[in-house]
Amino acid sequence: MYSLSGYGKMIADRPRIEAYVRVLEGAVRRDSVVLDLGTGTGFFALVACQLGARKVYAIEPSPAIEIAREMARDNGYRDRIEFIQALSTAVNLENPADVILSDLRGILPLFGEHIPTIIDARSRLLAPDGILIPKCDRLWATLVTAPELYRQHLSPWEDEPYHLNLQAGRRFMVNTWRQALFSVEQCLVEPQCWLTLDYATVENPNASAELSWTVERPGEACGLGLWFDTTLADGVTFSNAPGQPELIYKQAFVPWLHPVELAQRDRVVVKLQANLVKGNYIWRWQTRVFRAGDETDLKAEFKQSTFLSMPISRSQLLNNI
Repeated sequence: MYSLSGYGKMIADRPRIEAYVRVLEGAVRRDSVVLDLGTGTGFFALVACQLGARKVYAIEPSPAIEIAREMARDNGYRDRIEFIQALSTAVNLENPADVILSDLRGILPLFGEHIPTIIDARSRLLAPDGILIPKCDRLWATLVTAPELYRQHLSPWEDEPYHLNLQAGRRFMVNTWRQALFSVEQCLVEPQCWLTLDYATVENPNASAELSWTVERPGEACGLGLWFDTTLADGVTFSNAPGQPELIYKQAFVPWLHPVELAQRDRVVVKLQANLVKGNYIWRWQTRVFRAGDETDLKAEFKQSTFLSMPISRSQLLNNI
């Protein structure tokens, strides 16, 4: 659940906002019915009314919807927006939507119930010739050198403050990824697209891919950098890739167990998996580094998962048996 400050930051994210508004300008007609999934404080619902939508359904499970209601009154759109405080999967609409708009991503589109929500809305709430916004997302990965970020991520558990050994926390943190910002110069290899989410056809919220790079530029690799680019509609895109204008999403830093000094011609193979489990994604990343591409000369091997980032007590284990 976002804070009010978080919603404000999303509204202030001009490249993102302007891209969505541009698509709405092309999609919304005077007789349009619009569904704003995860309306938050109602910004896009207000824009849809401003563009002439006949009816807007604004769905939001959090209390932020109360602010959206107030802003609809303040802008004279209360009679055209129907606010529904619920999960969209529990909602039926009197009129199917001509346009469904959503931005339910976190740092990455594989976030919470984002994909199941889109699948459900597409099948039940969208008119036969309706428009989905966004149209598709593509996820990218590279190897990054980020020693200072790596240190920030782990130093509380490694620095032995007051001569205390806090290493027990380290094993959880190396299985935790975080929001970060990278420059193009920090990317050691060419990014690879490892997943395309076509929202008109996607059926599975889980993802798996194997990536392979041959190193041309030596450097200290600290982990993976992940991001996405989106096509909201034909010709309207944005990206949170390194080197692009900074967006609220930033990028994801996925650490390795230890940094690895990569030499030219080393080969790095990474298997990435993301599985939706009870509303949250469990991420797994398995890494193998081979010297000079020699499959028999293993330089480093890591097996990591966000499942291992969660301390579990004995009582929790017993209760789940």
